[in-house]
Amino acid sequence: MDPWKEDLLQTFQSIECERQVLAMASEMARKLEFDYCAYGLRMPLPLARPKTAMFSNYPAVWQARYQAQEYQAIDPTVRHAMRSPSPVVWSDDLFAPARELWEEARSFGLQAGLAYTCRDAGGMGGMLTLARAGESVTTAEWQAKACHILWLVQAVHLSMIRVVAPKLQPEIAVQLSRREVEALRWTGEGKTSGEIADILNITERTVNFHISKAMAKLNAVNKTAAVLQAAMLGLLS
Repeated sequence: MDPWKEDLLQTFQSIECERQVLAMASEMARKLEFDYCAYGLRMPLPLARPKTAMFSNYPAVWQARYQAQEYQAIDPTVRHAMRSPSPVVWSDDLFAPARELWEEARSFGLQAGLAYTCRDAGGMGGMLTLARAGESVTTAEWQAKACHILWLVQAVHLSMIRVVAPKLQPEIAVQLSRREVEALRWTGEGKTSGEIADILNITERTVNFHISKAMAKLNAVNKTAAVLQAAMLGLLS
C-alpha cells in the first residue's frame, strides 16, 4: 500500500473527536495544495428535515455569513452532492445559479476548489470540499491528485460517522433482535399482525410485542415509522 494511504488510515482510526478529524483533514488538504477544508455530514433521518453537521476551517466571518444567508439551500455543490456521487470542480458555470454566493465566497479567498461526495450503506452522506485562493483546479491537477483525494474523503467520512453520527442520531446504535427484524420486514410488506403470526408460526400477541419493542428502541411513533427508520438505517438488510 502507498505509505501516504497507510499513514492516513492509521492516523484517522486513532482520532477521538470531530475537531481532530477536521485538523487532520486540513493538514492533508495543505499537502494537496489547498488552503481550506470543509466537511458536511447528512443523516438519513428524519426524512422531512435530515439532521446535518458542518465542519470547516473557512474564515469565521464567512462561516457566519454562509449560515446567516442560508446559502446551503442554494449552494450548487450541495445540490450536486444530493444528485450525484461524482466529484465536481468549482467554476463560473457551476455557480451561475448562485452568483451572489460565488462572488462573496471569492471575496473571502475561496476562489478555487472541488467537492467530493460519499455515502455509506446506512444512508449517511458526506461531502468533503477542498478550496484555496488562487488558480482554478485544472483537469491535469485533478487527475494527478484524484487517488489521494478519494482516500482522504473516505477516511474523513468514516471518522466523522464514528465520532459524530452517534451524537446526531443515537438510533444508529440500535440493535434489533431476529424476531423484531422479521416482524418489521413483514409489516413493511403490508402484512397484518395476524398474517405475520401465521408466517412466523407464533401468536399475534407475540408479533405485536416484537413490533412494540422495535418501536421503543427506534423511538418511533408508530409501526410504519419504525419500518421506515429501520430500513433507512440498514437494520432490515
